[in-house]
Amino acid sequence: MEINKTTLGIAAGVAGTLFLGYCIYFDHKRRSDPEYKKKVRERRRKAKKAAAGNRPEMPNLVDKDAVQRFFLQEIQMGEMLIGNGHIEQGVEHLANAVVVCGQPTQLLQVLQQTLPAQVFTLLIHKMKEYGNKMGQPREGQVEEISDDLE
Repeated sequence: MEINKTTLGIAAGVAGTLFLGYCIYFDHKRRSDPEYKKKVRERRRKAKKAAAGNRPEMPNLVDKDAVQRFFLQEIQMGEMLIGNGHIEQGVEHLANAVVVCGQPTQLLQVLQQTLPAQVFTLLIHKMKEYGNKMGQPREGQVEEISDDLE
């Protein structure tokens, strides 16, 4: 028995149509489920809570010991994460360290010498984002620092 191209084409078309119908049926069934919207909202709430939980709590800037512990912790976490290939998270921790650092210009100069250029560029962009979010004069300070470092 010989199967020709037309028969194979028809079989493939029928299989594709059945698969598409299967997908549409179960998508409709899933969306019409009364619990679907509740599940979606709950999943989004959990994801948002988890994302907010990953940010470290900034220390009381008056307590010098707490600031120093936080600074060292953030530097260590940033180095570890960057070393493991988690560049974005590592840069975020380093940016936190720069924010609480008493001498950010010197720290950024050291980081510029030790970090790869693309990672340091990400750090500068993250610092600019922090300046925009906080609404403090940090943005001008970061631009000043990045100009000094270039």
